[in-house]
Amino acid sequence: MAKERRKNSRAKEKETDWQERVVQIRRVTKVVKGGKKLSFRAIVVVGNERGQVGVGVGKASDVIGAVRKGVADGKKHLVEVPLTKANSIPHPVNGIGGGAKVMMRPAAPGTGVIAGGAVRTVLELAGVRNILAKQLASSNPLNNARAAANALSSLRTFSEVAEERGIPLENLYS
Repeated sequence: MAKERRKNSRAKEKETDWQERVVQIRRVTKVVKGGKKLSFRAIVVVGNERGQVGVGVGKASDVIGAVRKGVADGKKHLVEVPLTKANSIPHPVNGIGGGAKVMMRPAAPGTGVIAGGAVRTVLELAGVRNILAKQLASSNPLNNARAAANALSSLRTFSEVAEERGIPLENLYS
């Protein structure tokens, strides 16, 4: 009976289509009375490649624990991304995270993900297939990942904009 339960829980875990990618693992130290205390910080991006993505940070005394905490933190900070039929974003957008700035523009089908570093990871796990992105002002992976998540969270579809303005969708284009 116990074996069946374990198999079922493992099957459920495999059914969930969340992907995790570690962007950075850093060894950090804290100076305490007795010397230096070592721990690890992991930056993890979690996404389902269907419009949901989150950036998480975990710290623990071992790498595996830090990654596990980072995954849990990433799932707490999920962002919904509206995707177009061309697997791109609906409009150009800028995002800020700490000292980092990220600029994103939609691209034609077949372009691919033209982005670097942590921004590329965030976009791929969000399910965006055609996009142009540029990291500005900082090379810090954590701030760049947060800036990308910030930019994706501020995206709106045409139907949302029409609804906010109280006009039909057809009148929005003219």
